[in-house]
Amino acid sequence: MNKLITGLVVGLMLTFSQLAMAAIEAHQFDSAEQEQLFRELTRELRCPKCQNNNISDSNAGLAQDLREKTYQMVKAGSDKQQVLDYMVARYGNFVRYDPPLTPAVLTLWLAPIGIIIIGGLTIFQLSRRKKGAKPALDEQEQQRLAELIKKTEQHK
Repeated sequence: MNKLITGLVVGLMLTFSQLAMAAIEAHQFDSAEQEQLFRELTRELRCPKCQNNNISDSNAGLAQDLREKTYQMVKAGSDKQQVLDYMVARYGNFVRYDPPLTPAVLTLWLAPIGIIIIGGLTIFQLSRRKKGAKPALDEQEQQRLAELIKKTEQHK
């Protein structure tokens, strides 16, 4: 029984130690600037799978691939803009936490304001239309209606 428990504990320890080792990524850089650039880029790039995590914090396989590609590009001497251009070309502006100002971004920012302004103007015009509305009958028709009502009341 003791051998079984000991074997089980050793098996669990080996399994968890393999998992713990898999989560640690160690990269060797040629200079401190490269390491700084790598850390900056991995915090600036969004994980396309997790969406609210940067690739530095994400444990998704895609984020690991992006970290590795970032490492390779930084190690090969690419600067920040070259790495960002590569990632944007491959995954679109969504991969950046701070996307550039494009017509699509402006539309997303300004559309709610435009909808509020259009709605306000519509409500304002509808309220003015009710106040300035013409009567349904002109003066002659109103006099004729009044005479008809008067005649009807006399016949009662």
